Amino acid sequence: MSYLALYRKYRSKTFDEIIGQKHITRSLINQINNGEISHAYLFTGTRGTGKTSIAKIFAKAINCLNPKNGSPCNECEVCKSLNNAGSVDVFEIDAASNNRVDEIRDLREKVKYPPVNCRYKVYIIDEVHMLTDSAFNALLKTLEEPPEYVVFILATTEVQKLPATILSRCMRFDFKLLSEKELEDHLRFIFTDSKIKFEEEALSMIARLGAGSVRDTLSVADMCVAYSNRNVTYKSVEDAIGITNREVLKELLINVLKGEKGEILSIIDSVANMGKNMAQLCKDLVSFVRDVLVVATVKDSSAILKLPASELDSLKEIAKMADKAKLIEILSKLSALDNEFRFTTSPRSILEINLLNICEFEITEINELKMKVKVLESKIK
Repeated sequence: MSYLALYRKYRSKTFDEIIGQKHITRSLINQINNGEISHAYLFTGTRGTGKTSIAKIFAKAINCLNPKNGSPCNECEVCKSLNNAGSVDVFEIDAASNNRVDEIRDLREKVKYPPVNCRYKVYIIDEVHMLTDSAFNALLKTLEEPPEYVVFILATTEVQKLPATILSRCMRFDFKLLSEKELEDHLRFIFTDSKIKFEEEALSMIARLGAGSVRDTLSVADMCVAYSNRNVTYKSVEDAIGITNREVLKELLINVLKGEKGEILSIIDSVANMGKNMAQLCKDLVSFVRDVLVVATVKDSSAILKLPASELDSLKEIAKMADKAKLIEILSKLSALDNEFRFTTSPRSILEINLLNICEFEITEINELKMKVKVLESKIK
C-alpha cells in the first residue's frame, strides 16, 4: 500500500475524534439528535483547523443508517460509500477552480433531483470566497430556498470576502486555532500509535511550528519523521526544518544588545553563506527573543517554553544581561518586517538595516540621558 501522509491517515472520522472544536461539534450533534438540520452552513477559519473534516463527518452523520450519539457509524453501506468517495449524493466542489457562473447554474439544475441512496443531498463548497460575483448571485436563490433534501456546507478561510446576502442565509460556525497543548497531545497519540520514537521537547517545537493548524503541524511532523528515520529528536527537528541554530541566534542577540554592529553584520553574512533564508532568520530571532523575554518575566518559564534544560540555562544567562524594555523594542521592530520581506528583492538588507537601527536607538537613548544629566548638573551648580 502506498504511503499516506499523517494528516490523511489520521483524518477524523467521527465528531469525537475532532480536536479543539467542541463548540462546533456539540451544536451539530444536538441538531442531528433533534432532527433539526439546517439547509445551509458556513464554516470559516484558518486553514487546517478541521472545516472540511467536520463537513464530511456531518454529511455522513445526517445520512448514516445507524448513527451513534450523533456521529456516523462508519460501518453501514452509506458510510462506507462516503468514506470511499463512492456516493452520488455528496458532492465536494472546489470553488477555486469551479468559480464561474455556468458551473453554479449547472449545480442549480442538479439540485432539483432528489438523492439516490441517501436521505440528504449534500454540497460541500470549499474556498467559497473564490466564486465570482455573478456566481454568488446565481447561488443566492438556491441557497435561500433549496429543496428540503438538500444541505449546503460552505467553507472558507476569508469570510470577509463573502457577500452579506450569502452570510445572512447560513448558520455560521467560526473555527478557532488549536492550542500548543492540544497539538502536542495529538502528536503524542499519533507517534505512539505509529511506533515513532520521539522526545517531548521535539513535540513542543513541532506544535509551535504548526501555529494552531492540525494539518500544518502534521505536515511538519511528516518532514521530521522522514529526516530522523522515525526517531524524532529536538535536534533533528531543527535540522529538518532549517531553523537557525540557537547558538547563532544567541550570538546575534547578544551583539544586538551590546550594539556591536560589525559582529551583527558578520553573523548575518555567515548565515547567508550557509544558504539560510533571511526572512526565516528574522522569524527565528523573533521566536528566540520572545523565549528570552518569557524567561526574564515568568518565574516558571519551563512550563511555558518546554525546552531542554541546557537551552533554558542559556536563555537565563541572556535574560540577566538584557533589559525587558529593550527586548520588547526588538520584538516590536522585527515582528513588523513580515510585509516588507514579501515585497523586497533584498531581505538581507532589510534585516541588517533594522538590526543596526535598533543599536542606534540604544545609542540615541543613552545620549539623551547624558544630555539630561548635564542639564541637571548645570542647574544644581
